[in-house]
Amino acid sequence: MTQYVRDVMTGDPVTVEPLTSVTAVARIMRDRDLGAVLVTEGDRLRGLVTDRDLVVRSVAGGGDPDRTTVAGACSDDVVTVRSDEELDHAVRLMREHAVRRVPVVDDGRPVGIVSLGDLAMERDPRSALGDISVARPNP
Repeated sequence: MTQYVRDVMTGDPVTVEPLTSVTAVARIMRDRDLGAVLVTEGDRLRGLVTDRDLVVRSVAGGGDPDRTTVAGACSDDVVTVRSDEELDHAVRLMREHAVRRVPVVDDGRPVGIVSLGDLAMERDPRSALGDISVARPNP
């Protein structure tokens, strides 16, 4: 049976505007237990920022995280998929571009994210990655 991106994606993605401070984004990630948020202008996708992006592109650069905006830390050359595309297409894109997360965009608006963890849970929930993906972090 054919599976589609919509079958495994995490819907209702958390979004921030490009001028949101790195500190604010880090707090959102902490409070919502997220590894990535989408950066949008209005309802259009501008980029994706991960917790690693915040550290490597922002904090390690020595800037003030309260004054530095997420625009400088986000990946803005983002590969996307539609929710009605076959899941195998998303897997191919992740391999080709060596990414762990792909924003799902329908009619130009972000509607979700499909991640390596989502795929692991769908394809082999008993794998090590599947187990890690469902585990809650220790506080």
